Amino acid sequence: MIFLIQYDRQEGRMISIESFSDSERSKAQDLLLTLELQLNQNGTDNEVVLLEAESEDALRITHRRYFEDLEELLNPPSSIRESSLHSR
Repeated sequence: MIFLIQYDRQEGRMISIESFSDSERSKAQDLLLTLELQLNQNGTDNEVVLLEAESEDALRITHRRYFEDLEELLNPPSSIRESSLHSR
């Protein structure tokens, strides 16, 4: 799956997320460009990215910063802390 995410860095929160099948890659890329142009015209400094993952759940693990606030990032669930300790 492909995910189009708009993220407000200043506020540390996701503005929007939209998912696309792999066959809709061109559509996702076109929307990315359109959104970036709109934000640029409005003077809005948001991050806009296309990411690929098996599912949104997988994306939430690999790209936590888009889904969690600063408090959650600094204090991850014990399962994440434990797995990072075992991988060292």
